[in-house]
Amino acid sequence: MTRAVTRTGRGSRGSTVSLALPWPVWVPAVVAFGLIAVPVAGLIVRTDWPNFAALVTTDAALDALWLSLKTGLTSTALCLVLGGPLALVLARSNIPGLPFLRSVVLLPLVLPPVVGGLTLLFLLGRTGPLGQLLNAWFGITVPFSTEAVVIAQTFVAMPFLVVSLEGALRTAGERYEVVAATLGASPLTALRRVTIPVVLPGLISGSVLAFARALGEFGATIAFAGNLQGTTQTLPLLIYIQSQNDLDGAVAMSLVLVVVAVLVIVATRTRDVSGVR
Repeated sequence: MTRAVTRTGRGSRGSTVSLALPWPVWVPAVVAFGLIAVPVAGLIVRTDWPNFAALVTTDAALDALWLSLKTGLTSTALCLVLGGPLALVLARSNIPGLPFLRSVVLLPLVLPPVVGGLTLLFLLGRTGPLGQLLNAWFGITVPFSTEAVVIAQTFVAMPFLVVSLEGALRTAGERYEVVAATLGASPLTALRRVTIPVVLPGLISGSVLAFARALGEFGATIAFAGNLQGTTQTLPLLIYIQSQNDLDGAVAMSLVLVVVAVLVIVATRTRDVSGVR
């Protein structure tokens, strides 16, 4: 027994062909969806709606929200400036050791975020090799500052942009750049006038995903930047603190993060679908 799914395709003569899935597929699919959706629904039910506005507009909540947005946008910009060229190198170059380089780039995806924060602390801390140089030469102390939040978020978010953009570059191929080169365009002109417009949907999707990941970053931030209100306390850190002494506030702020994440995902998926069409 099978059930027809909603997606359809066109036959060779223009007739509509319905795809079908075997019924055993639907049972684990429903369970998987419930595993994701039910906890979110439970969060909505648990929210103290009469006091919701007051809970999400406290000084600490507004400071954390503003800091999260500010650092998230800054880290996303860094991901674009640094991760964009990196994705281009991974997708279009033939340098030796490319698989190893790609594995290193993807490392933050599999590392526990707190481990990433500790690696940054060991590198840029007061006793770290680079941290000592920055402190001695420029008097700069990176850990436990807003800049440390941006660095931690960039560390964990950049692979999302690189993976998305590299996939878009590989899917697009190099035929348009080859045509541009035969018409006399320089590599930089071809990159600016051909490559970037072609992969723009993937670039935007990767940027949105990087922003969403930066907005929800917790482990690397608390290990490298600490938890100082107005300086390094982002929304996830505030939620963690409130979960210990103000559960209603933690639930309310968690719902704010869920709403932002849903909006980001919807925006990304909408653009992906429109790009496919």
